[in-house]
Amino acid sequence: MRAPLRGLAVALACLLIFCLSSFAYAQQSDQIVAERILGPHWKQLSRRAGMIFAGTVLSTTPLAERAMPGPTPAVEVRFRVDEPIAGVEPGQVLTIHEWAGAWSMHRPMINGQHILIFLYPPSRLGLTSPVGGSMGQVALDPSGKSVSKDLQTQDLQNPVLHKPDAQAPPSIGLRSSSSGPQRTPVDSRSVSVLQLERAIRSAREE
Repeated sequence: MRAPLRGLAVALACLLIFCLSSFAYAQQSDQIVAERILGPHWKQLSRRAGMIFAGTVLSTTPLAERAMPGPTPAVEVRFRVDEPIAGVEPGQVLTIHEWAGAWSMHRPMINGQHILIFLYPPSRLGLTSPVGGSMGQVALDPSGKSVSKDLQTQDLQNPVLHKPDAQAPPSIGLRSSSSGPQRTPVDSRSVSVLQLERAIRSAREE
C-alpha cells in the first residue's frame, strides 16, 4: 500500500506545483498587460485611486449647464457601475462632482460611453477627478468588457501624486511630460477588463 500512497503524494505535489506555476504566470501576464495599457506607473495609479470601476456614463450636459453656482464651480457626472473594482458596488449609480477647471484637462466623457475609470477619493469639498487626468480613463469597447481598439497612447513621465486642489488647477496625480516615454501602442482588442482588474487588485494588496 505504501507505494501507491507515495505515488499519489507525488502526483498531488506535481499538481500543486503546476497550479502555482500557472497562477504565477497568469499574474505576471496580467501585470504586463496592465503596464502596456495603463503605463509604467500603473501600480501608483491603482493605489492612489479611491474608486475604480468599469462603468457606463449615464449623463453629461454642456459645460455651461453643468457648472454649479458657488465659490467652487463644479461639474456633475453620473455613472452606472458595471464592474466594481474598488470603492463602489455593482449596479450602483454614482454621481461625482469635479472642479469645472479640471474637466477640460482630460478627455471628455460622453453619454453612453463605456469606460474604466480611476477616481481620487473625494476631497473635503466633495470633489473628485480621474487620477492623472486622462491617464485615469481607459476607453472600453461597446460591450464594456474589453479595452477599445482605439485606445490612445499617452505620455506617462514624471508622476506627481496628490489630490486635486479645488482652488487652483489640479496637478491631476500622474503628470505627463512632452519629453518622456509613451505608452506602447497595443492591439487592445484582446485586452479584457478582467485582466486589468486582476492586476489592479493585486497592486492594491501589495
